[in-house]
Amino acid sequence: MVALMGELTAWSGVAGFASLQATEELETELLLEALYQRFGVDFRGYARAGLRDKLQAMLRQRGLATLSSLQERVLHEPGVASALVRALAVQKVALFDQPADTRRLRTALGDSLRPTALPKVWLAEPGGVGEAWTLAILLAEEKLYGRTEVFATLGSDELLADLRDATVPLAQLAQAQQGYEESGGLGRLADYFEVSGDQARLLPRLRERITWAQYSLVTDASFNEFHAIVCRRVLPDFGPLLRQRVLRLFRESLSLFGVLGLDRELGPADACVGDYQRLFDDGGWYKRVR
Repeated sequence: MVALMGELTAWSGVAGFASLQATEELETELLLEALYQRFGVDFRGYARAGLRDKLQAMLRQRGLATLSSLQERVLHEPGVASALVRALAVQKVALFDQPADTRRLRTALGDSLRPTALPKVWLAEPGGVGEAWTLAILLAEEKLYGRTEVFATLGSDELLADLRDATVPLAQLAQAQQGYEESGGLGRLADYFEVSGDQARLLPRLRERITWAQYSLVTDASFNEFHAIVCRRVLPDFGPLLRQRVLRLFRESLSLFGVLGLDRELGPADACVGDYQRLFDDGGWYKRVR
């Protein structure tokens, strides 16, 4: 009898955990659907593991017990939806935060864009101005920026509003100098910025070549042909189906012999993998060859 009671208790615990997990999964789906239906921001195709961590962090931050309570605030309290979008979106990164990868970007774009009269580069869901301004400086040093148009796109208008007039702390320039040099930079990073107080902003002649625009990788179709597409921050957040959709979208949007920069190497089952040639021994850098 004691053994039987123990088994029943264990079963009850497992069943209770499964029920709690199922409830949380349902709450997650309802929250994401509410965010999409009410505000037009679509996280429904994102991988659930990463979303769960970010949602739980927001619950702790706001002292909430359930995702249902968060959904209520998203729908009825001003500012909560914006906070949720910022929490789930790609987080802002510092200038030249990945010098080894930026060195590959410098080489790939330099070789690919130089023969093109008016190159177009798509920076999809960047990690704030840190990533966009890193690209701008790199292109300037490769003598490509004056004739290259950069399209930086984000899925949320509110995130775009944050970035159009953004600055970075002046101290970040000194911190990023080493990463800049390790990426192949030969000058002084601060020379590319104007300073006001303790904030720095990219020089106007470099900012003016960046077009910031709202665009959803989840739902929108191809909007131009590009000679390079870089998307390295948001792809790890995508679920398998959404990732394949985006890979097909990039193939439709990339010109022949254009460069594609991804978060990781393509696998045998990835969409359009046969249309690309690897550029380096490691990393997700490719040239479209057919």
